[in-house]
Amino acid sequence: MDKKFKYFIFSTIILLLISCGTESIRFNGGNYEGETEDGVPSGYGSWTNDDGSESYIGFWLYGKKQGNGTLTNGKYIYVGQLKNNKFNGYGELSYQDSILYAGEWINGKRAGKGIIKDSIGRKIIGNWNADTLVSGKRIDSLGIYNGQFDKYGLANGHGSYLDKDGSYYEGHWTNDKRNIFGFSVTADKGLRAGEWRNDSYLGERIVYTSDRIYGIDISKYQHETKSIISKRIKIRRHRRRVWKTVKRVVVHRYGINWDRLRVSHLGTMTKKNVSGKADFPISFVYVKCTEGVSIYNTYYAGDCSQIRKHDIHAGSYHFFSPLSDAAIQAHFFLRYASFHKGDFPPVLDVEPTHKQIEKMGGCHVLFNRIRTWMRIVENRTGVRPILYVSQSFVNRYLSAAPDIKNNYMIWIARYGEYKPDVKLIYWQLCPDGNVSGIRGKVDINVFNGYRTQFDEFIDNNCFK
Repeated sequence: MDKKFKYFIFSTIILLLISCGTESIRFNGGNYEGETEDGVPSGYGSWTNDDGSESYIGFWLYGKKQGNGTLTNGKYIYVGQLKNNKFNGYGELSYQDSILYAGEWINGKRAGKGIIKDSIGRKIIGNWNADTLVSGKRIDSLGIYNGQFDKYGLANGHGSYLDKDGSYYEGHWTNDKRNIFGFSVTADKGLRAGEWRNDSYLGERIVYTSDRIYGIDISKYQHETKSIISKRIKIRRHRRRVWKTVKRVVVHRYGINWDRLRVSHLGTMTKKNVSGKADFPISFVYVKCTEGVSIYNTYYAGDCSQIRKHDIHAGSYHFFSPLSDAAIQAHFFLRYASFHKGDFPPVLDVEPTHKQIEKMGGCHVLFNRIRTWMRIVENRTGVRPILYVSQSFVNRYLSAAPDIKNNYMIWIARYGEYKPDVKLIYWQLCPDGNVSGIRGKVDINVFNGYRTQFDEFIDNNCFK
């Protein structure tokens, strides 16, 4: 900014020194002195209206202010570039001795990058569109805000705030106050995520709206159900005919109507605050690929193909077995899983019981096997996997593996209290949801963020 201003002053002085052929004329309700062409200002010159309330010194082109100049209107002063009498290019607008805005202009409106101070003197480095502040950074004596603003420079929409004491909040803002949904991390309160109102934390109540990003995970159970049919038949036994009940298992198979895929109900296991009627688009689908070292989902390839054809992000997951070697499980998964551009990171689904963990030698043994699987899959695919666990697993075991807790994003099955202190990326909010186009119950998941964070996640974490 300083360099641009110095260049403007320097160029103005040079041109003043070399200018010639000036004249004084009446122009546009005032007096003009400077270069002219065809009787109108053209070149360098100064103009002042008759009552002295408005003046301009700078460059003109055929009677219009064009180029670098200084425009004064009462106590307002603009220094910068103009085009067709309008601010255009870089310029600084001041009131008395205070700069109101310094940055880019297009056709008299702020557009692009610029700096302002709000009504209480806080500095905002922002992005503008059609004279409206869209997003940016605001710095004050207490901390830094990054996010969206309203036209008055107040935090409005999605944004984050880092306090000088290290406290952090990210979520929705209204009129400069934390509002609706967000999470904060402070030294005394730890992690708090949920609903806010007028800067006050109400609790872990989540409002499910169409602004959120929803996904599902499926397996063969969305395609198959089994029933047992009993039949009485007569058989010959010891030269006599007797009745016997014969049972057989019948497998019923179902397709998925991918054109109708939408979340229609968020389940009944726990109470949920839904804004309006649940009718939400599905943005990602995880499909079970393998389990242990021998189980393969025969519907996996077909489901993934349909997901991608319908412009939905596909993901693949492996169900971890505590009875099998982790390296063999990783290679078994990689043998059958497919990864395409835009696919979500692979997932390791870990759901052992406490008895299973004890039987395998304790949680340190389990975590070593998890590390093995994650390392092999990441080295082969180039994408860091995500760990799927339950909220109870996080509370009981995950603190024993700080490297996993800190280095991997976590997908949590959480149907009750929401208090994860991990790098949460999705949470499974119910196992009994309904989805149009799929028969039976479906796991419903929510991405931890909104559209901006979802797009960033796709750019930074998905398959290229």
